[in-house]
Amino acid sequence: MNSLTACALVALQFAAPAVAAAQEMTPAGSEGVEGDMIIVTGTRDARRTQFDTLAPIDVLSGKAIDNSVSNDLSDTLAQLLPSFNVQRLPAADGQAFVRPATLRGLSPDQTLVLVNGKRYHRSALLGTRGAQAADLATIPNLAIKRIEVLRDGASAQYGSDAIAGVINIILDDQPGMTAFGQYSSYYEGDGQSYQTGGQGGVALGDRGTLVFTGEFSKSDATSRTRQRPDAEAFQAANPDLDVPNPVQRWGQPDLRSVRGAVNADYEIVDGATVYAFGTVGSGEGVTDFNWRNPVGTGNVYNPSTAFPGFSFNSLYPAGFTQRFGTKYDDFQTAGGVRGAAGDAFTYDLSAALGRSRINYNMSESLNASLGPDSPTSFYLGRLMQREFNLNADFVYRLPLGMAEPANIAFGAERRKETYAIRPGDPASYAIGPGAATGLAPNSNGFPGFSPLSAGEWSQTSYAGYVDVEVRPVEMLTLGAAGRYEDFSAFGDTFNYKLSARLEPVTGVALRATYSTGFRAPTPAQLNALTTSQGLDTTTLQIFNTGRLSPSDPIAIALGAKPLTPEKSRTLTAGLTFQSDFGLTGSIDVYQIKLRDRFGQSRTFAVPADLPNPQRFTAVTYFTNDFDTRTRGVDVVLAYARDVGPGKADISLAYNYNQTRVTSGTGASIGNETQRVLFEDRLPKHNGTASLGYTIGRFGLQGRARYYGAWTDVSGNATGEVFQRFGSMVMFDLSASLQLNDHLSIRAGAENIFDTYPDEATNQAVRGLIYSRNAPYDTDGGQYYVRLGITF
Repeated sequence: MNSLTACALVALQFAAPAVAAAQEMTPAGSEGVEGDMIIVTGTRDARRTQFDTLAPIDVLSGKAIDNSVSNDLSDTLAQLLPSFNVQRLPAADGQAFVRPATLRGLSPDQTLVLVNGKRYHRSALLGTRGAQAADLATIPNLAIKRIEVLRDGASAQYGSDAIAGVINIILDDQPGMTAFGQYSSYYEGDGQSYQTGGQGGVALGDRGTLVFTGEFSKSDATSRTRQRPDAEAFQAANPDLDVPNPVQRWGQPDLRSVRGAVNADYEIVDGATVYAFGTVGSGEGVTDFNWRNPVGTGNVYNPSTAFPGFSFNSLYPAGFTQRFGTKYDDFQTAGGVRGAAGDAFTYDLSAALGRSRINYNMSESLNASLGPDSPTSFYLGRLMQREFNLNADFVYRLPLGMAEPANIAFGAERRKETYAIRPGDPASYAIGPGAATGLAPNSNGFPGFSPLSAGEWSQTSYAGYVDVEVRPVEMLTLGAAGRYEDFSAFGDTFNYKLSARLEPVTGVALRATYSTGFRAPTPAQLNALTTSQGLDTTTLQIFNTGRLSPSDPIAIALGAKPLTPEKSRTLTAGLTFQSDFGLTGSIDVYQIKLRDRFGQSRTFAVPADLPNPQRFTAVTYFTNDFDTRTRGVDVVLAYARDVGPGKADISLAYNYNQTRVTSGTGASIGNETQRVLFEDRLPKHNGTASLGYTIGRFGLQGRARYYGAWTDVSGNATGEVFQRFGSMVMFDLSASLQLNDHLSIRAGAENIFDTYPDEATNQAVRGLIYSRNAPYDTDGGQYYVRLGITF
């Protein structure tokens, strides 16, 4: 099911004082919460704690979220969870702003994101490799009470996308006032970031609460760049020109964002509570694209008989670097009524609407085929994703004479998902008269969306589920869930999950799950067509690539087949324990077999006899062409106790994750790039270790982060090249002081020793020093100071 059950929601409402108390006991700097907190993810039994759950769950407190420098929730999760990775991707079109994040090394859209238990909408961005996932950066960090991360397949419980797991973001629902201001900068003196935010919560008598949150952030660009060798040569040959140094910037983009959230509930009568919550965000950003060298960019600077006497040297004599910009707005809202009819039956009826809208623009560019009539700035078009969900969830506790009543949950869902592309300025996609003489059409750097690409597509699904947990004897808990879902685009699917937990000794439990799962192709993946431009790292020539819909005539001629759902089989088994002297931990092993995995075909040259109105140099298309097997282990240890005059809090977390391609046919034959991306693009070994110590009003927090070796892929017009990168260790350190009952200050640094990874040799010709595909920050050390106010 894509929402919390009424039973869990009612439990949250009545257990709020206990939850608050548990958070107060959490040590300063702790990156978790107490093990006896009620958990509402992966179970529909309202009495489960983190220790009681049938599958592994990480719980991150709001305090742990606030301890991160970044205002992007993806960065924070990547620092706290070894099984979670996020890439930087500068100058990677829209992915420079909506960055792909992965759980257990699987695709970004194979992790389901919930807010207050309701499905959170996807971003409008369809990533380079085809993933379309939720954008966690649109959620204000200050609004988060805690995050529950289910590391287990859960499609039978929640539906599509929950193959790798579930991230459930719980919004703050407590009265009170808080605000903060933060400044940070990299050691190199760039990337200055300003963040501020406030939250106000009021009690609605003794029947409910209303909480508002607002945040603003502004981050300046970073640059870890050397001058391109060809730019140096061009400057030497043209000393009268002023060639910028560097000609292009590789680093984080300029960003500005405003985000907000609201969370409200009110018990209108005994047994019936109305609730509503939502998030909203907007922002804009700019990043650099590849510099165009007047000497080597013949399809811009060559003379053309279509424009006698004209040359773009008159406009950009020292070359040009396009500035790619984005403006986005995003919202998600949900509301409903939940309650109880007696002690045994609870319900939750809800509706949710979410939308992501992204507008692209380009400046300091041109459309060479238009010659002197070309503008230098372009509106490139709009992407839009909209989702509307209706949910009905029920829980009945049936006495069967066992250790406790059986927990029987059941419900239904209707979901409609719509994707749209709107065209840009005609000049951004125009094929002007100069194209016949070899001048490049379209806005240079990123072709605008043309009417051929534009359209609106929808998909509707209906689902029903049953989820049962029983406890026949005190030491044993069993679970079973089944879900049937029917999609308008490709038909129906049934998935199930079996779970068991055995606690033979108090405080020590064995647990295991087996589940089937699926991820349905989205309307964007089924229909969208996009065009991108790249720079060959050998020849430095521009090449155009079309990423086609599987239903595109060119794709069909090259072997494309209709997309089908990805299907998974997941097995997880582990041991968890807790003690009365402060030590808790778990170890879980898992295997995820994925069939018909979604990927991108190998690159095809377009045959001359095929109509090619957008003049692609090469094309790819989406395909279900791989089967993979992912195996791994998660280890988590935590220890908290009084030491001397204060309290120490120690945590260790480690993840080993290995993916292997087990089969590939059709368009994937010879597609070494896709195999490497599946198997080696992320570190197999990841770990974090933290130590916190609190004495009265003073707290100290240290953390080490380890990232194993990984392989990078760089694209060329004729194929891809690979480079292996070694492991990385980064250390973070911060100190906090509670100045009085209302005012606190924290200062520290992330990557305190200013550690950098190996240099990216395959990309050095473009001036890039460190790989843009790195699964960690490559900008070096960053210091910060944060002031907090609480009433």
